[in-house]
Amino acid sequence: MAIKNSNLQRWLTGIVLAVAILLIIFLGPLELLTAVVTLLIIVAVWEYNGIVFGSGFLKEKIESLIFAILIPGFMFIGNAQLLVALLVFAVLVVFIVFLWKVDETSFDVSSVAKVIFGMLYIPLLTSHFILLRKLDNNSGIYWILLVLVIGIVGDTVAMYVGKSLGKRKLIPLVSPGKTIEGTIGLMIGGTIAATLFGYFLFREISPVHFVILGFVGSIIGQLGDLCESAIKRNYGRKDASSLLPGHGGLMDRLDSLMFLAPFVYYYRIFVIG
Repeated sequence: MAIKNSNLQRWLTGIVLAVAILLIIFLGPLELLTAVVTLLIIVAVWEYNGIVFGSGFLKEKIESLIFAILIPGFMFIGNAQLLVALLVFAVLVVFIVFLWKVDETSFDVSSVAKVIFGMLYIPLLTSHFILLRKLDNNSGIYWILLVLVIGIVGDTVAMYVGKSLGKRKLIPLVSPGKTIEGTIGLMIGGTIAATLFGYFLFREISPVHFVILGFVGSIIGQLGDLCESAIKRNYGRKDASSLLPGHGGLMDRLDSLMFLAPFVYYYRIFVIG
């Protein structure tokens, strides 16, 4: 009964999120999408800070949240030089604050790495949804949907295949629940979903591209999931938070999508053209 209730919670939360996301993507302007992506980044960075810093480290947490707002804003503006300048400035600020806090007895340089990694990991990767939305006027909407389709379909297929057929663990030390069979299901599900998506919505583009996007994208998404799991396991956490019933935290939902969005964007820019 507990498993059924957990699955029901997972599906209900997923449906509510899916409806909200689709409404924002299809009915909202770029400005609204940017605002929503920024909010998601802020929440995910807050969860990340809670995992790697725990209590305390207020200055480091504030730094992370400030740049969680600025980075998607610069993606919205679309000036690459400004974005690079912001990232350089961010690294300098992090080191300056670190040196400011150093006393004569002790210091922890790992806090610098945690802040810089947090800025690059969540805000920079997730902000690619804004760049996707800006592609080819309204067709950017469908590139965002492709990311969601690959990630969500692959994850769902992996979950059920893993539960019913999974016997061999993938990387048990990092993610005990993931199996090789589930990962194979993820790649097959993601590839089929992407190919069908491309066939119906991008007739002018060769279906070979969508086979590649689905197959490679599924693997990249799985790597994103495993990276987030490794961070949590390192700090003894099962979920990023309890924000989303049946799903854990927002990071737990964004982990694969954060890796997928840049891959789809740059494949579209540099390969499809």
